[in-house]
Amino acid sequence: MFAANRVVLIPAGIGVEGPTRTLAGRIISARCYADLVTLDATGVVLVSERAGAHAQPHASVGALFRAWGRPLSHHRLLSFRAGAGHEVRAFVDGRTWGGDPGPIPLSPHAEIVLEVGPYVPPHSSFTFPGGA
Repeated sequence: MFAANRVVLIPAGIGVEGPTRTLAGRIISARCYADLVTLDATGVVLVSERAGAHAQPHASVGALFRAWGRPLSHHRLLSFRAGAGHEVRAFVDGRTWGGDPGPIPLSPHAEIVLEVGPYVPPHSSFTFPGGA
C-alpha cells in the first residue's frame, strides 16, 4: 500500500488471537487463527482453505480490512482520503482494477497494490516465501 508518498505496511497479527509467540518479528504460534491472517509485516495474507475457493466472498481485500478493523472505500484507504475528483487506486498483478477495491479476491500469489495520492508504479513481481 502507498498513501501520500508513504509505504504503508500491513501489520503482523491480523486475524490472530493471543497469546502469541514471535520469532524475528514473525508470529510462529497463536491461540487461534481466523480465515485471513498476517503473520508478519511483509503484506502476505494467508487464506485458510475454509475461506478459499468455496467461500470466495470471504477471501477479499474488503474482508481483510474488516478483520483489521480499518476503513477501505473508493475514497479512503486507512486514515488517508483521496483528493477531490480522485479515488483509491488498485492494481492486481500489475493491472488496474476498476471500481471498489473491497471485492478484490485474495487468490493465491495475487500481487495487490492499493494507493491513494501520487501514482506509484505497481511492482512487476514479488517472490513469495516458501509455503505462502
